Amino acid sequence: MAALSKTDRWLFASLRNYRPAWLLTDAFAALTLAAIAVPEQLATARLVGMPPMTGLLAFGAGTFAFAVFGANRFMSVGADSTIAPIMASALAVTAAAGTAHYAGMTAALAVLVGVVLVLAGLVRAGWIADLLSIPVTTGFLAGISVHIIVGQLPDLFGLPAAAGDVVGRFTTVLRELPHANPYPTLIGAGVLAVALIAERINKQIPGAFVAFIASGLAVWGFGLQKRGTAVLGALPIEQLHLARDLPSWHEFTQLLPVSLIVALVCMMQTAAVACSFPNDSEGQENVSRDFAAVGVGSILAALIGTFAVDSSPPRTAIVQQSGGRSQLAGLLAVVIVAAIALVAAGAFAVLPVSALSGVLVFIGMRIFRVSTMREIYRRGGYEFLLVAASAALVVFLPIQTGVTMSILLSLVHGIYIVARPDCAVLSRVRGTTVWWQEPAGEAGEKVPGVLVFAPGAPINFTNAGYVRRQLIDTIAAMAVSCRLVVIEGHGVIDIDFTGSQMLQQAIAELRQRNIDVVLARLESERAQRAVARTGLIAVLGSGKIFRSVEDAIRARS
Repeated sequence: MAALSKTDRWLFASLRNYRPAWLLTDAFAALTLAAIAVPEQLATARLVGMPPMTGLLAFGAGTFAFAVFGANRFMSVGADSTIAPIMASALAVTAAAGTAHYAGMTAALAVLVGVVLVLAGLVRAGWIADLLSIPVTTGFLAGISVHIIVGQLPDLFGLPAAAGDVVGRFTTVLRELPHANPYPTLIGAGVLAVALIAERINKQIPGAFVAFIASGLAVWGFGLQKRGTAVLGALPIEQLHLARDLPSWHEFTQLLPVSLIVALVCMMQTAAVACSFPNDSEGQENVSRDFAAVGVGSILAALIGTFAVDSSPPRTAIVQQSGGRSQLAGLLAVVIVAAIALVAAGAFAVLPVSALSGVLVFIGMRIFRVSTMREIYRRGGYEFLLVAASAALVVFLPIQTGVTMSILLSLVHGIYIVARPDCAVLSRVRGTTVWWQEPAGEAGEKVPGVLVFAPGAPINFTNAGYVRRQLIDTIAAMAVSCRLVVIEGHGVIDIDFTGSQMLQQAIAELRQRNIDVVLARLESERAQRAVARTGLIAVLGSGKIFRSVEDAIRARS
C-alpha cells in the first residue's frame, strides 16, 4: 500500500493559502449551490427510496468530508442521481422502502462503498476509472436516465405507482394516462419547463429551486392538496442517530457486489469531474485522494442515517462558474441548506411530490448525453453500437445487472482491441530511409525477400497466437520467398512471458526455413527489459537488435 506523501497529509487542502478576497466569491457560489442543491438533493433521496431529509443530510456529509480530506477546490459531493437508481434497485430486493430495515441496508451499503473508495485512494487506484470507455459510460448513463424518467411518470401524472420492469411500468403509465390528474401534471411539467429554460439562459440560474418554491405557493394558495395533489409533508428535524435495524451478516455480504459497482461508478465520475474542473494552482490533480475523500463522505453519511454519496459534475460546474475558489463555498452552502431546513421545515408540507418528479426528470434528461452520442455516431464508427448495447443492458435488465454487464462490455471491448491488433506490413517511403505503412492504393519501396512486420500492440497472452499467425500468413502470401523478417517494435510497449514464448517458437520455425529474424525500433524501456527477462534476446542472438529498420536491412543484406 502506498503511503500518503507529506503534502497529502494536509487537511482542508483547498483552504491552504486562502485569500480574504476569495470570501465574497465563495459566498456567492455558496448561495447559488444551495439553491441548486435543495430540490436536487430532496429529489435524489426520493429516488433512493429514503425520506427527503436524508438527501440534505447526504449533501452535508459529503460536502464536509470532501472539504476536510479532498484535494479538488471545486468538487461538490452529495446525493447523486447516477448511483441512486443502482442502490435503490439492489436494496429493493432485500427490504421495503420506508422501513427501518431498508434504512439499515442503505447505511450498510454506504459503509461498504466508502471503504472501497478509501482503499482505492490509499493504493492510488485512480487508473481504475479509465477501465470504462466513453461509449459504454454514455450508454449506461442513458439507461439510468430511462429508469429515472420512467420511474417518475406516475407521480408526474398523479397516477398510482406502477410495478414491474421499465417496459411494464411505462406500458402501465400509457394505459392509465386518461386517468391522469391535471394538477400534479401541470406542476411537474411547469417545474421541468422552468428548469430547462433557466439552464438554457444561464446555468447559474436556480430554475428548479424557483419553480419548486412557486409550486409550493400554488398548492397552498389554490388548495391543490384537496384536489388530489400529493405533498412531501413537513421535514422531520430529529437528532442524528445510527440506523437501528442493521442487516445480518448474510445480507451484508449480499451488498458487496453492489458496493463494488457503485464505488466504480463513483470513481469514474470523480475522476471525470477532477479532470474537467482542475485546481488552478499547478494543474496536477490528486484523483486518488479525491476517491478517499468521497469514501469518507459515504461512511459519514452512513453514520448519520443516510446513503452513499458521489461527486456531481453539474453542481461542480456551478461552483466554478459562480466564482467559487475553494471548498469553503460548499461548507457555506451546507450552512445555508441547514438554515432553510430548520427555518422552513414546515413549509415543505405544501411542496408537491410532482415538483420533485419534475426535478428528477430534468436530472434524467441531463445525464442522457445526446450531444456525446451524436459525436460518437459521427466519429466513433462501430463504437456507437457500444452505446446502444450498454443502454439496452441497463434498460432491459435489472439495473445493477445491466450496469455490471456494461462494465464487462467495456472491459471485453478493451481486451478485444489488444487481442486483435493491427499487424502492419511496412514499406520504405520513396526517397527516404523511413519505413511506414502506406495508405491503401499507394505503394512504397520494397526490398525483395524482406518483410518488415509491425505489431501495433503489446504482445501478451491475449494476442500472441494471433500475432504469430498473422506473421506466418503474411510470409506465406509474399510474392518472393522471404529471407529476412524485421519485427518493427515501435508499437510494442511490453511483452509478457506467453508473448515471448510464442515469438521464440515462431523464430525457431522460421530459422528452420532459412528465414532470419531481427528486431528493430523496440523503443519502450519496459519492453526492452521484458525481452531480456523472458529470454527473447538470447534466442534472437547477438547482433539481431537494431535502432532502425534501415540499419537492420543493411546489416543483414
